Amino acid sequence: MSTPKKPIQIPNAPAPVGPYSQAILKDQTLYISGQIPLNPNNGELEINSIEQATERVLHNIGALLSEAGFDFHDVTMVSIFMKDLNEFAAMNQIYAQFFKEVPPARQTIEVSRLPLDVNIEISCIAQK
Repeated sequence: MSTPKKPIQIPNAPAPVGPYSQAILKDQTLYISGQIPLNPNNGELEINSIEQATERVLHNIGALLSEAGFDFHDVTMVSIFMKDLNEFAAMNQIYAQFFKEVPPARQTIEVSRLPLDVNIEISCIAQK
């Protein structure tokens, strides 16, 4: 039997800037909305480098995973949106630190613009 969807909303990930949830838990699947490199503690963007931005985004995702009882090992699909794919290798070095074993399926797409003009946004799906 299917359970109702449950919003996952926490203070240590950026608050939504529109009509969406930070994450939704449905049955044994967690859908995490696109996260940007916004530090939830001080509201500042961390975009001095793609490495800094990627690390901040993945920490925000980690906080949402943890709140819902998941971790990075449970992530099955990741979507990465970058303003400049020339920074792919640098982003990938940081990303690899979070997904050491059996990395999830992934797509990386270059886009012309992201919310608040950040350089990266990442969304993911995790399953138990």
